[in-house]
Amino acid sequence: MSSEPTTPAPPTTHPARRLAGKIAVVLGASSGLGRAAALRFASEGATVIAAARRLPALETLARECNAIPVPCDITRDDQVAALAQLALERYGTLDIALNTAGFEQSTPIRDLTPERLHAMASVQFLGAVSFIRHMANAMAASGGGSLITISSITARLVGEGLAAYGGSKAAIDHITRIAALEYGPHGVRVNVVSPGLIETPMTAHMFVPPVVRAFIRETPLRRMGTVDDVVEAITWLASDAASFITGHDLPVDGGQLTRRLPDRDDFLASR
Repeated sequence: MSSEPTTPAPPTTHPARRLAGKIAVVLGASSGLGRAAALRFASEGATVIAAARRLPALETLARECNAIPVPCDITRDDQVAALAQLALERYGTLDIALNTAGFEQSTPIRDLTPERLHAMASVQFLGAVSFIRHMANAMAASGGGSLITISSITARLVGEGLAAYGGSKAAIDHITRIAALEYGPHGVRVNVVSPGLIETPMTAHMFVPPVVRAFIRETPLRRMGTVDDVVEAITWLASDAASFITGHDLPVDGGQLTRRLPDRDDFLASR
């Protein structure tokens, strides 16, 4: 008998998909992180209800991954409630809810009018709370699930012009911990993912060489993060692999929270 080692046969089945059989709502799915997450969730076996204000973009996404497109404005509490109810009525359960809705608006406090502040808060504070409430209630009524909000490292690091944006994100980070406490007994996990600066349609205008170089200098891993980096973290939190994780803020920042945000002087020095 030969003593030479034998090569094992290749597996005959594909690895199990992490979200197989799960029902997922993704709000903000028309572009950027939300779109990428919806595609990943579908590729991992989830049935995706893709929501955003722009229906044509959702219909394009639906053709790519068989998602269910639903128009929804996060500033309309009734529309967010209807989105959660749709999942329950159509599928009887809601396993994953992801909120990526948001916009970028850098305004110094001296110029932060009530109108500008309200516009930011209506999406990234009031709307985000509405999302947590309705989605967590739906999950609690159907056996639990994983609720994830996209936050930002600017909730912790100080940057000029980020009072409205970072302040709203910081508030949601704290509310997430409260929601984790309140909904934990119902099997609902509530977490946030906090990226650093990631190139998406919302932030593309910032990706000029001086800005990129300044951010890389403040990032211990010495590169910019990518949409895939963030989506991988989101998918892990959504999966059963993170079944004992709740009330947490998961930074996806290459270690930048150990440093600081670059400022205008850093950008000028990088030219």
